[in-house]
Formats: sequence, C-alpha cells, structure tokens
Amino acid sequence: MAAPTDTDRTGMSLRTLAGVLRSMRAGQVVLTGLLVVIATIRAVADGAPVPSAVAASVLFLGWYAIGLATAARYRDARQGALWLVGLGILWAVGLMVSAEYVWVAFPLWLLAGYLLPLAWAAVFGATVLILAIAAPLMHHGATTYANVIGPLIGGLFAFGLARGYVELAADMRDRQRLVDSLLRAQDEMAELQEELARTQREAGVIAERTRLSRDIHDTVAQGLSSIGMLSRAACDETVDPSADRALQQIGRIAHDSLTDVRRIIDALAPAELDETALAGALRRMVDHLAAETGIDAELRVDPDLGQLPMPVEVALLRTAQSALANVRMHSGARRVTLSLAQAGDTVRLDIVDDGRGFDAALWDTARRGADGSGYGLHAMRERLRELGGGLDVESAQGEGAALSAHAPTGGFA
Repeated sequence: MAAPTDTDRTGMSLRTLAGVLRSMRAGQVVLTGLLVVIATIRAVADGAPVPSAVAASVLFLGWYAIGLATAARYRDARQGALWLVGLGILWAVGLMVSAEYVWVAFPLWLLAGYLLPLAWAAVFGATVLILAIAAPLMHHGATTYANVIGPLIGGLFAFGLARGYVELAADMRDRQRLVDSLLRAQDEMAELQEELARTQREAGVIAERTRLSRDIHDTVAQGLSSIGMLSRAACDETVDPSADRALQQIGRIAHDSLTDVRRIIDALAPAELDETALAGALRRMVDHLAAETGIDAELRVDPDLGQLPMPVEVALLRTAQSALANVRMHSGARRVTLSLAQAGDTVRLDIVDDGRGFDAALWDTARRGADGSGYGLHAMRERLRELGGGLDVESAQGEGAALSAHAPTGGFA
C-alpha cells in the first residue's frame, strides 16, 4: 500500500478538524436547549407565572431556531450581529420574568465570541454580564458572591471557548486553501509533465528528421548529382550515337531522381527550421489562453532561433506557464504578448501584458521561494539563475507587467 502523501495527511486532518467543529456546534445547540428548559423550570418553581415563563422561553428558542435555519444561506456578518442583538433582547425579556434566565447567558457569550469582532464581542459580553449580575437585585433586592462570581467565570470561559472556536474555524479555512493550492499545483505539474513529454517527443522527431535529411543529402543526393555530372562528361567524349543516347538517358534519370530527393529533403528539413520545440509548446499555450479566456494573446518567434538545450527550454517553458497563469487569474489583462528571440549565445523570453499590474519593488523584496509549489516568479528566477540566466520584472499598479527571462544557450552537454 502506498504511503499517504502530504495532501492526504492534510485532507485527513481537515476532516478531523471539521468533525470537531461540527461537534462543537451541535453541543452548543443542545446546551442552549437544556439551559432554556432548566431556566423555565426554575423560573416556575421560583414563582414566575407559567404563561410568562413559557412564552419567554418559546420566543427565545424560536428566534434561536430561525438563526440556525438561515445561517447556512445567509453568511452576512451584519445579519448575524442583528440576529444576536435580537436574541439578547429576548433574553433580557426573560430576565424580567425571572432571574433564573441568567442560566441562558452562557450561550449568548458563546455566540458573541463567535459572531462578533473582538471589540464588539467584548462590549456585548460585558452587557450580558452586567444584566446577569443585576437580575437577582432586580427581583429579590439582594445578591450573593455566587451570583457575581458565577456569571463572571462562566462569561470568561464561554468567551474564551468561542474565540478558540473562531481560531479553529480560521485554521480549517487556511488548511482548505492549502489543500486547494496543492491540488492545483498537482494538476499544473501533471500538465507541465505532459507538455514537457510532448516537447521532448517533438524534439526527438525534429532530430530524427534532421538526421534523415542530412543523410539523404550526403549520400543519395550527392551520388545522383555525381552520376549526372559523369554522364554529361561522358556524352562530351563519346562518338558512339547509341552510347550517347544511353548516357543522356542516364543523365535525365539521375536529374529527375535528384529532383525527387531534393523535394524529400525539403519536406524533412523545415521541421527543424520552422520552429523549435519550445516555440511550438509556447504557441500551444498561447492558443489555449486565447481560446479559454478571450485574451488577445500573441507569440513572436525570432526566425533565426535555433535548437535550444533542453534545460533552457524547460526553464523558459515553466516561466511562461507561471506568467500566463498569473495573467489568467490575477491580471485582468486584455492583451498579452510573448517574444522569443536569440541574441548571440543568449535566448530571451519577454512576456508583456496590459493588466492591472502590481508593485514590482515590493515583490522583489518579498520573501523568496515561499510558495513551495515551484511555480512562483521567485522560483522561476532561481531556476534561471541556476542556468546562468535570470528574470527581470517591471510592473506598477495599473500599468501592466513585463517579464524578461534570459538564459545562455552554450555550456550544456
């Protein structure tokens, strides 16, 4: 059995964390229901009118159930805050019926710590605490240390538990984003490996066609050319009419065959001269980008560009893939241009878009290689530097972006 990958482990921890959060939410619902029942029973036992106690509890639980039912459909923070304020008002109504509704303050502290920003949660929690402490005074004209210390400790505990729940939920969201990023990176890696395999196959086809055209030129074509020259020379020297006709026929056959061979050589040779394997891969990437996004994508290839070393093609291909992925997802560009050219012993790939751009100076000073996936611009720069090249980035907010990747073409085995 294969060992679990990092993605598998992260997915399992996510499922565990999600289970913990679901259990906490379910426990909160059950706890709220139990505390309302306890408060109702104690209120009636304490002498509160039964209709008033039951009505206060039913209103509170009904409003609570409405919040639970709509929470999955409406995730607006303001709506959640208004719902909590309404729940607090209904709880205050219950306090007016009986001081025993202090028991229900605990769920309110939990909800405040979960639904509200920290400052507003503290204000709401303090208000609930003041009302919980004041309720015995309002109904009985006196209180005890237990009526003060109990709500205080309960409030602090509930508030801390709710903030812990918030941290767990935020951690789960971060982990989910990490899993999504890893899955996207795996998909991109698979696509890149497929692209590289296709590029290598094309490079092999190019090399084989080039070898065949060279071999045919150096053997068959040269031999037919020599036969034609020899037949013409022999025609000039012979005086035998029959021999002259035979030599002329040999010359014509050799000339016709040489024409056919040269046509075959011409059909083979453009596979090397038409475009390199890298240019073909880039052209497919540009075509896919234009077809899938509607972005006006253009590739310009130097006609004098020769066959490049495989490490250089791989590095430039990955750079282009990373840059076009950024154009697709983040730039909002309407046009992008790729230029592939060779100057002496250096090849350069320029990628320019008219998108929203970014702060290049801030990017350049940011933490390098932090993305872990190997597709970030920093990782591309490091890869090019390993080959003796580099990556230059020019961009500003609202002014598009220009990337220039360069690498040497010599010095590779």
